[in-house]
Amino acid sequence: MIAGGREGSGGEEDGDGRGRHPHFGKSGRKSRARLVRLLAARFIRPAACYILGLKHYPVFLDLKDRPVLVVGAGKVALRKTRGLLEAGARITVVAPECEPEFEELGVRMVRRRFRASDLGNAVLVFAATDDRLTNHRIAIAAKGKGVFANIADSPAECGFVVPARIHRADFHIAISTGGESPRLSAELRKKLEDIL
Repeated sequence: MIAGGREGSGGEEDGDGRGRHPHFGKSGRKSRARLVRLLAARFIRPAACYILGLKHYPVFLDLKDRPVLVVGAGKVALRKTRGLLEAGARITVVAPECEPEFEELGVRMVRRRFRASDLGNAVLVFAATDDRLTNHRIAIAAKGKGVFANIADSPAECGFVVPARIHRADFHIAISTGGESPRLSAELRKKLEDIL
């Protein structure tokens, strides 16, 4: 999934899509064509996902000022929280203990174990504890309340997955294997970063 384009253009490029983009330099068309060839040759199987059934629907969410719950406050939770802060989310972190870096973030900290009531009015929940049973409880509670959940240690319980991302000023590239191969996503992200 690639998001970009000019403001007011509905996320699409104007005209025939061959306009120069400032992040591709003077040889914008050549770099862009090279990127498309790389993706097509190695990773894209046209229409196959629709024939076999799409596991996840790719989407970019506007989380500005929206309440998001993060359960757990270790390294994984810290990485997810930082990404959510970049998107402008209002974050509550629930965990009995936390990494020191959390103290410097503008998040609401609740120093205790997860309770189902913590879901409250959250639009998303991220379960990133080191306890499988707690993460499972969060998945069940979120599903019961109709809240989309990302369960760090169980792709099968996720209501959504977080893709590998590349952000360059006014565009995003998101890469996902549906949680099946995070390493492959990371490798492709690195290749794209080298190109861009």
